[in-house]
Amino acid sequence: MGKFSLGAILFAAFGALAHAQTQQELLRDGNGGSTDNVLTYGMGYHQQRYSPLKQINKSTVKRLVPVWALSLANEVGEQGQPLVYNGVMYVSNVRQTVAIDIATGRQIWATPIEWDPAAARVVCCGLSNRGVALYDGKVFVASIDAHLKALDAKTGKQVWKTKVAEWKEGYSITSAPTVVNGVLITGMTGGEYGVRGFVAGYHPETGSLLWRRHTTAGPGEKGHETWPAGDAYLRGGGSTWITGSYDPDLDLTYWGTSNGGPWDANWRPGDNLWVASVLALRPKTGEIVWHYQWTPAETYDYDGNNENVLADIVVNGVKRKVLMHADRNGFLYVLDRTNGKLLSAKPFEKVNWATHVDMATGRPVESDVSKRVRDVEKVLAVLGPGEFFGEMAIISNKPRNASAVVADDAKLLVIDPSTHHGTGQAGEVGAPYGGSPSEQLQDPVALSAPPPKGESSTDRCGSVAAERRSLTRMSRTPSARALPIRLAER
Repeated sequence: MGKFSLGAILFAAFGALAHAQTQQELLRDGNGGSTDNVLTYGMGYHQQRYSPLKQINKSTVKRLVPVWALSLANEVGEQGQPLVYNGVMYVSNVRQTVAIDIATGRQIWATPIEWDPAAARVVCCGLSNRGVALYDGKVFVASIDAHLKALDAKTGKQVWKTKVAEWKEGYSITSAPTVVNGVLITGMTGGEYGVRGFVAGYHPETGSLLWRRHTTAGPGEKGHETWPAGDAYLRGGGSTWITGSYDPDLDLTYWGTSNGGPWDANWRPGDNLWVASVLALRPKTGEIVWHYQWTPAETYDYDGNNENVLADIVVNGVKRKVLMHADRNGFLYVLDRTNGKLLSAKPFEKVNWATHVDMATGRPVESDVSKRVRDVEKVLAVLGPGEFFGEMAIISNKPRNASAVVADDAKLLVIDPSTHHGTGQAGEVGAPYGGSPSEQLQDPVALSAPPPKGESSTDRCGSVAAERRSLTRMSRTPSARALPIRLAER
């Protein structure tokens, strides 16, 4: 038998630990853990995207200069949030997953994300990948052909691969997976292609399916009465294309759901639970503990996926565990995240599809503009905040004075979530999507007529997707390059 020195054994053990992210480390990410690491989507399970570091501030930011650059060899844009552990950055795009030495920019390994090129035709809004998850020495990444993979964090070699859904049926995955309470959880996309949305939990060691929670209520489930008779719920949309947040004390993970399918709600009369909603789920089982629907009978492509940011703040003089959500429908919501109770809902942008949200019922009160749209009338109007398509972050973590930055493609807004009072617009950052704001305002919204007699929603599901209004979505970060910066000397 060969002999091993104590040093070799310790080195091997250290090497394994260096790439073994524990659940405790994930819990502390953005919550008192090492600021050298970024281990979760949103810089913490709460998704506050807040850093307490102070070296870069308003007076020193002008001294930032590039240190190194590394091409990610991707011509279709970058949306993935990098994760960092023990000096290694893990970044992913639709083409590959890459491990990078942060100090030097040296590529440690790169593993292609292989997928059938034909799958590109069922991916809405561009070929994108929003990042990876880290846990127990593995890097987890999804692909647009609806597969989930585990890679060895040290070598990049594939550990396992599992099929989440069939891309030929309209399913794909563009979101970053997450690991909460020992369960690997992924969402999906495809709401424009006649799919039934879901969130799914997998065993991170083996890739075996633990549970699947559909986001359109089926027969025997609470909420199925909000769908018409028949099988419309099987193609009802409700995609889950933004990674959910997590409260470890409540053991609840919060996932938003997208637009209903097909777009025109005349094809699926009813509120259509749980489309355009937030679901509070048990990570071990996928059980729905509570839900709140942002936009009942959604017909405007108001995806309810934008981040559900968690914080403990004072509301009306009482400290509450809240969930904050800036929705595409133009309202900034504050919910009690223990039970889903609505605490506040006020517009953060110009809104004319609804006059307000009724605090007693929790439902939006639709305006005459919306009523005309639902009656299939062409309306020249803004039905929301220019289709808000950005992230939300916390810029102050003081319990009595938390401020949220709501970023869309046109502006940055700073809002106090406890009062919804704006604290000032941070500045213009560019026109939304591909046209000027004035061009967006003049774009007419024409919804399809109700289904003719004898024709089902199934017949039209694919064609409705092709009839989308002409709001061209563009990647906000088209440059495929990792570019760290540092403070230059004075």
